[in-house]
Amino acid sequence: MNKLSEKKWYNGAVIACIGVAFFMLLANLKSVSSAVGFFLGSFKSIFLGMIFAYVLNPLARFFYHKLFAKMKVGDTRWYLSVTLGILTALLAVILLIGTLIPQLVQSIALFSENYDSYAKTLMDLLEKSPLRSVIDAEKLQSLSENALASISNFVRDNAGKILSAAADSGKGIISTVISLIVAVYLLIDKKRVMAGLWRFGRAGLPLKTLTSIMDFCLRCDSILMSYLGQSLMESLIVGAINAIFMLACGMQYVGLVSVIVAVTNLIPNFGPIIGAVIGGFILVLVNPLHALMFVVFCIVLQFVDGYILKPKLFSGSLGVSGLLILIAGIVLGNLFGVMGMLLSIPAAAILSFSYRDY
Repeated sequence: MNKLSEKKWYNGAVIACIGVAFFMLLANLKSVSSAVGFFLGSFKSIFLGMIFAYVLNPLARFFYHKLFAKMKVGDTRWYLSVTLGILTALLAVILLIGTLIPQLVQSIALFSENYDSYAKTLMDLLEKSPLRSVIDAEKLQSLSENALASISNFVRDNAGKILSAAADSGKGIISTVISLIVAVYLLIDKKRVMAGLWRFGRAGLPLKTLTSIMDFCLRCDSILMSYLGQSLMESLIVGAINAIFMLACGMQYVGLVSVIVAVTNLIPNFGPIIGAVIGGFILVLVNPLHALMFVVFCIVLQFVDGYILKPKLFSGSLGVSGLLILIAGIVLGNLFGVMGMLLSIPAAAILSFSYRDY
């Protein structure tokens, strides 16, 4: 008996089935997209836990090889390293929130108290600016006077949506806690997880292919870890220098603006501009001179960062051209938003070495 695949009509039937399936997929793309999104959303905590485990793993390995180096190699040594790594990360987050939240609350309170003077300052700036001919000053003045009342009415009219958003935030916190628990289990069972992945790969791939894939993953891991570590160090240095400058000049909102500058500095190319604009807008309502000084200092700081600090930290280890980084930042930013921009440099580095090798 001839096999079904040897029939004359078999290839045509397969092509027709694929065509019908593809047409149905396009015709119901929205429903399929929603179904896939719902399915992947069910694993959101798992995926986030894997990301947490990946980020915390270098910290646990550091404690494993440095702090507990004299202990006998065994599970207890790794468990202690994982525990200390997680506690260190949580302490860093708590310290950051403890620094940022009081500053934010103080900023909101101060802004509310001095709202009238800020509005007057803004109106004076607009009156003296070249834009005064295209701006309706009376309408802007009326809008400024009624802004607080409008905010109050908005809060009252949208109380249900605000409560819903608060509930979603609570769910997000619970999801994050679950993800942290998943990360702990993944880190504790790291050896068994890696061994299981290796056995799964060996079941379906030749040893040579699997080895090549593992080598590629290890190189990607090295690039990503190097980039993350150097970027965090660079942002901490930039934020600290900015805080010292603002304190020396007697500026307000030191903690809030410095954290904004440090965080936005993680975004390649456009991050420093975003930080300077946000910080300048916060300061211009309080003291326009301070805002001007801050913007000029940001320009100088980014020049020093780009030509001295960044080359010193990265030391050419990634070996990626500026043009490729810019293209990767634009494309990944459009596809994945801020996260895509954050990962554009390691993605460009991986693409570069993959092109060179293969």
